Parts: sequence; C-alpha cells; structure tokens
Amino acid sequence: MPDSPPHPQPMPDKVRHLVIVLGDQLNANAAAFQGFDPAQDVVWMAEVAEESTHVWSSKQRIAVFLSAMRHFAGHLRQQGLPVHYTRLDDAGNPGTLGLALGRAIAALKPASLILTAPGDWRVLQGLRATAAEHGLPLELRDDSHFFSTVREFAAHAKGRKQLRLEYWYRELRQKHGILMDGAVPAGGQWNFDADNRESFGKAGPQHLPPPTRFAPDAITQEVLALVQARFASHPGHLNTFGWPVNRGQALAALQAFIEQRLPLFGQYEDAMWSGEVWLYHSHLSCALNLKLLNPREVIAAAEAAWRTGHAPLAAVEGFIRQILGWREFVRGIYWTQMPGYLEGNALDAHAALPAWYWTGKTDMACLKDAITQTLEHGYAHHIQRLMVTGLYALLLGVRPQAVHAWYLSVYVDAVEWVELPNTLGMSQFGDGGLMASKPYAATGKYIQRMSNHCQGCRYDPAQSTGDKACPFTTLYWDFLIRHETRFAKHPRMALQVKNVARLDAAAREAITRHAKEHRHVQL
Repeated sequence: MPDSPPHPQPMPDKVRHLVIVLGDQLNANAAAFQGFDPAQDVVWMAEVAEESTHVWSSKQRIAVFLSAMRHFAGHLRQQGLPVHYTRLDDAGNPGTLGLALGRAIAALKPASLILTAPGDWRVLQGLRATAAEHGLPLELRDDSHFFSTVREFAAHAKGRKQLRLEYWYRELRQKHGILMDGAVPAGGQWNFDADNRESFGKAGPQHLPPPTRFAPDAITQEVLALVQARFASHPGHLNTFGWPVNRGQALAALQAFIEQRLPLFGQYEDAMWSGEVWLYHSHLSCALNLKLLNPREVIAAAEAAWRTGHAPLAAVEGFIRQILGWREFVRGIYWTQMPGYLEGNALDAHAALPAWYWTGKTDMACLKDAITQTLEHGYAHHIQRLMVTGLYALLLGVRPQAVHAWYLSVYVDAVEWVELPNTLGMSQFGDGGLMASKPYAATGKYIQRMSNHCQGCRYDPAQSTGDKACPFTTLYWDFLIRHETRFAKHPRMALQVKNVARLDAAAREAITRHAKEHRHVQL
C-alpha cells in the first residue's frame, strides 16, 4: 500500500451504479463489486462524525476504522476504480451517512445504488431511507465474506425450541469439509473445549512471542492527529496504536499468529495474567471484522497448521470454532432477531454502568487490569470480556443496553452484528437464553483459578461478606438470591440455586446487605 493514495480517477460522465462501501466492508472481492465497470460505476465511501458519536467511541476504534478506510480507498484508486470519498475533515461534511450519501447522489446522479449487506441494523435502515428519499433503487447483496447466509441460519433455526452454537457449528463443518476426515470430525470428536481450559500456574506465561504490531505510516499518522484533535474527550489513548489497517498487514498478522501463537492458543485461551495484554490470542478479530481478512483463508491456515504437525488439534479446533462457530452463529442471531433484540432485558436489570468503566480507576485488580488494557489498546481477549468486565456488570445488575454501548464503544473489533449478541445475549443474558444456555455467573474463585489477579488484590474471593469480601463473590450470591425463583428449575442453573437454599436467613440477609452497600459505593 502507498503512504498516500494515488491521484483520484475521474468520475464517469454518466453514473450507472453508485457502489456503497462502509467502514467494515474493506474487501475488494465483496459482492458489491461484482460487475463493476470503472467507465460507468463509482465507489462511494464517507467518514462521518455520527459513526463515532452515536456511541462514545474510543480513540483507538475511531482511528482503526478511518485509517483502514483511507488505505482501502487508496487501493481501489490504485486499481483504477473511481472513488467518491468524503473525509471527516472535509469542509461541509454533513456528519451523517444519510446526508453524505444524499450529497453524492445529487452530485453524481446515479441510476441506482448497490450495497453489500451491512453489519449494523441502524445503518441499513438509514441507507434504505436515503435511497427512498431520492427515489433510487437500492440493491442489497449477500455478504460473501461469511460461510453462511442469514437465510440459511433462519432455515436452521426454524422449528427448533432452542438454538445452540454446537449444532450450527457441526452443520457448517460438514457442509464445508472443515476439520473433517471423510464423514467424521478430525480426531473423532467435534469439540475439544475440555482440553483448552488451563491456567498459567504460579510461574505465569513463559516465552511469550512479541505482539504483531505495525508502525503508523503517513496515512495513519494523519488519522491519529485528526482523531486526537477532533475527539479529544473520547475515551482511550492513541500512543500505542499498531493495528493492521491494510490487507498486507492483516496477512502478516495472520502468518505471525499461525507460526508463533496458535500451538499454545488452545491450552491457554481462557487464562489471564496481570499486565499481559496479548498472550497467545490471535488479535485478528479487528482485521476479520473490517473484512481485511477472509475467514476462509484464516481457517485454512489454521487447519493446515494441524495437518502439518505445527499445532495440536485441540488448539486448532478451538480457534476454528470461534470463527466458523461463534462468528457465524452470532450473525444469524443478530439478523433474525433485530430490531427487537436490542431491547432485551430478561433479568430486569436497570443499574447504571459504573463511571470507572471509562477510566479503569477501581480497586478491584482484575477489573482495573482489563479496563486499563482496553482503554490503552482497544482490546481485551474473550475471557476478560465475558468473565471479568461482563461478569461484574451481570452480577451488579447493569442495564444490558448500557453494557452493550460500552463494548461497542471501546473495542476496535466491535461491529454491532457481532458485538450485540455476544454482549446482550451471552454476557448479560438479556435475551433470556436465546444465545447462551445459562447466565455466565461465577464467584471470584473463577478469576482466582484462571489468573494471578487475586494475589495482589485487597479482596478475598473466598469471602462473600466483610471488609475483604470479593465483590464478585458477594454479587454472585446476591444474584442467585435475587433470581432464585427464576432459575430454580433451570437445567443448568438448578444446582447453583440449590446452594442458596442451604444459606440460613442471617447469611442471606448479610449477603443482600453487603451487595446493597457495594452497589451504593460503585453507582
């Protein structure tokens, strides 16, 4: 990729199709480009403030989108495609996608609009409204980036009393021949999750490979300066920015993960360690969700690593399950359940999100580490998200929509189709069990087992009341007490609820009082 985009191609005199490319659609092979004719078609891209302010987006998240968009526009121009590009700092930028698209329609007078299906319900509805306002047909094309279509997921879901990842994952494995030896799964079983739950032990992680980071080029440096000036009050920092922002960097990051981290990824995928940001995770979700990487090439590289003996099957299967399983599953959940899904609040949770989620200033060691890291890099791995920041919000009783807005704001890989079901559904149980079979509720003992956070923390995960009581443990028991009736006959929660029945009235009252006091301080 060049440091600056080549000279823009001239616009056609008469525009047939205006091809809309959004910030998470940076794939030159996207369906919207099929049949593209540079002599009569134009690519439209726009940076607008609304996409950074409809939630209070972190500086890292804003920067990764803007830099990747500018690099992609430069690549398209290098390939000879005419690109109508609106920059955030252009004079007269109207601030919203709808208004920016309307101005382009007025200037170019296209006969029609083409769009690859986006990853955000709000964006899709806005673009449809703009097309209708201008009396133009909008052709919506399937996103070929994914292994499945939303229609295929809907057909899979039809008539089922419960939706579970495992069955959808197996179906896709069989259909696409991934990790299959003929008609049977590689290694004789579908899921090796039981082999992928180790902690680092007292010595901590050893000989970690350095993270794959990329020095900002001229385009990225310009974006970083713009973001710092325009969004100075937004959360997070930019001095550590090093995300892949073009196709070449994304491929380099993939290769580095396969070679350096994949062999131990599975063994330690659920482990945490204070001050260690990257561990053995792939750090590829941002590039995947921007469409700089295709999941097919990522999965193929991982499977090849197992078949050549470079990585164990448990690690490879666990990694592939995150992409072929979870990624396809949550997309199906999102598009078959929206827009009502966004309002889910099955546990009737209404507390505000603690203000320190935006600063990391808390005396709870695990939360301080995860949130500080998140604001510094725009990244935290899945256990930090699910079983630290997400678990605390669940037990505290935070309104799921507030948790969703925070996750969408702070993480560089956050696009609503993937973030919302993972947050509202899996993490907060706001959909009542559609996404996950049970609430991910646990005491501080889980964090103690999977990390070293508790060693230097002032709280004791074994205690639920008293000055040293771990808030996770206190809130866990309070959570079960508050929802005892709801989960008394739940197939996966009944045993936990039975433990509440063993508490006498005094113990219950003490836990409830301590939880109330904690909420008062934190909120």
